[in-house]
Amino acid sequence: MAAFIAKQMVGNQLSAVKGAVGGDGGDGEDDKEKAEEEERERQEAIREAEERRKEKHRRMEEEREKMRQDIRDKYNIKKKEEVVEMAPQEEPNPLMRRKKTPEELAAEAEQEELDDFTKLKNQIETQVNELKTQIEGKCVMQ
Repeated sequence: MAAFIAKQMVGNQLSAVKGAVGGDGGDGEDDKEKAEEEERERQEAIREAEERRKEKHRRMEEEREKMRQDIRDKYNIKKKEEVVEMAPQEEPNPLMRRKKTPEELAAEAEQEELDDFTKLKNQIETQVNELKTQIEGKCVMQ
């Protein structure tokens, strides 16, 4: 990675010198292709460095876990099982409560809308039934 960066810096310096001396003005397409190729190389170098970093950390964690297991075996300690998330409990302090996710907020809003809609629907139904009763009382079938 360091060699690539050094190479890139030298390339940038050379292009600056060409521009100062009055280098080629007609290689715009070649410059674009070069820039794209350099960008691809840079992205590839970054990706490879990231993979190496992840692999290094994975190996380090494996070594740590092996050391932990050796200590557990030496002192006859049982490994704690990972606790599966339990149902959220209400904290006594409302300022310390868990923040709601956007999905939870949307579900609550929808539930409130349903409640409002249901209330309105029931209100309309009762009014319609009252009007129906009044009309039936005034109409006499002969």
